[in-house]
Amino acid sequence: MAFTSAITQRDIWGSMAVSMGTFTNSTGADTGGDINTGLNRCYGIILQPGGSSVATNAAAVNETFTANGVAGSAITIVTDADADGTWLAFGDQHS
Repeated sequence: MAFTSAITQRDIWGSMAVSMGTFTNSTGADTGGDINTGLNRCYGIILQPGGSSVATNAAAVNETFTANGVAGSAITIVTDADADGTWLAFGDQHS
């Protein structure tokens, strides 16, 4: 099994489109991958690790955000092996 992500909720907060979801790494080897936010342009993303133990390292976004955000809906993240969690992304309209 590979890294997977899923959108679990979409909303509009003021002038921002917001997507929320989960990410899951397969057992043993995966250390992140692409989160499909479902946004046309992403201005930011918040990552929250989950699970029953403390994460050794914080999950990190492997993208360069500019003042105009990141075009497209795929945002690459890097995590510890086996790290799962939730995310919240905000940006332009849902694609």
